[in-house]
Amino acid sequence: MKNTRRNFVKNTLAAGVGVSFLNSCNTAPTETKNTYPDYTDLDEALKKPVLKKQLFKDQVIIESCELLEYNGNYMCRVRSQEGAEGYCVGHNIRMPHLYPMQTQRINPFFVGKDARDLDKLVEDVLLFQNNYKYQGYTLWIPLATVEMAILDMLGHIAKKSTGELIGDIHHTDIAIYQANNNRGKSAEESIENIKKLQQETNAKAVKFKIGGRRNIPEHPAGRTEKLIPLMRKNFGEDIAIYADCNGSYEAEEAIRIGKLLENNEIDLFEQPVPTDYYEDWKRVAENLTIPIGSGGGEVSIRNFRWLIATNSVHMVQQDLFYFGGMIRSMKVARMAAAKGLVCTPHISGTGLGYLYMMQFVSVLPNAGPYHEFKGISTNIPFECNTSTLVPKDGKIKLPTGYGNGVTIDPDFIKKHRIITA
Repeated sequence: MKNTRRNFVKNTLAAGVGVSFLNSCNTAPTETKNTYPDYTDLDEALKKPVLKKQLFKDQVIIESCELLEYNGNYMCRVRSQEGAEGYCVGHNIRMPHLYPMQTQRINPFFVGKDARDLDKLVEDVLLFQNNYKYQGYTLWIPLATVEMAILDMLGHIAKKSTGELIGDIHHTDIAIYQANNNRGKSAEESIENIKKLQQETNAKAVKFKIGGRRNIPEHPAGRTEKLIPLMRKNFGEDIAIYADCNGSYEAEEAIRIGKLLENNEIDLFEQPVPTDYYEDWKRVAENLTIPIGSGGGEVSIRNFRWLIATNSVHMVQQDLFYFGGMIRSMKVARMAAAKGLVCTPHISGTGLGYLYMMQFVSVLPNAGPYHEFKGISTNIPFECNTSTLVPKDGKIKLPTGYGNGVTIDPDFIKKHRIITA
């Protein structure tokens, strides 16, 4: 096997932050029977502010924070007292169920606040109306929607991209991987679907689904065992291959499947066990050499802290929406960097999620080598003068405009109604 491909995470990280991923992957866990993990470096990373408040000399008081809807598209619009605006297209799959949280428990908290205090506001919103009782997707998706709209607004005020508000630019071209999200297909059909997507963009990495998701039996039966060896045979040595499990197994079966992945030279095992099976995460990592990816389901900074400190994951994959926005996600990325791990954020397949992912990845010194691309949104009319946002030779050029780097069609925005209930 080619070392340049098999050690793709190690090589990427070594070039970016000078830490060996392989050491963190294979070193015995910090935790032992009579001790706790050493969190010193992680806690130092968590203390650092994310938003560059020094970019703003004057207060930026939020005058209004609204949720808009049109034909199933949800957007958050924030306005400052000086008339600056920012937008975030929401998670349109989840928002039909969550919009009361957005309008009643999240948006009102931000009105009248100074947007420069965004780091603190993201924490303080937990105490507003006892919101901490709703922690998880229910709270984090609405919070992320407001936060990214505020960052868009602040970017226009400071004449900076969203990424530049929370870090320094490290990546202006984002290398992508193509994923097949369809279970229920035969191994042969799955291969053909992934090949088609990969050839359209010339991506240098692909991801395929295994297992049945949680405890659902996979269909067709035996698909995983048949598909795994076909992946490397069909894509050769020069393509990085990720396997996404979506928490389909408990520890014993995850270890068995993981060894099959290792034997077939697969490069990453994503979410081998359910998100909250923490003992299983640790056991799986201790018994495999393939890097373990966290998947996008984790919603707790505290739990990520434990997973990282105990070497239970080797790549963090927090979802910008599911995890509550860029500030919270950056804290996890910094903890990962402190332990020599990479960050490949999960992307929700809705709206402009891929655009927000690019802004976030652009400022990660420990970004993974490839990032998920689910296609250009055709439901949101927008203009981008600095990038086609179309992959070329497996990479997408980062937009360099202010805020999120795109302008949503004003006529499209006018069609939306303000949700008040």
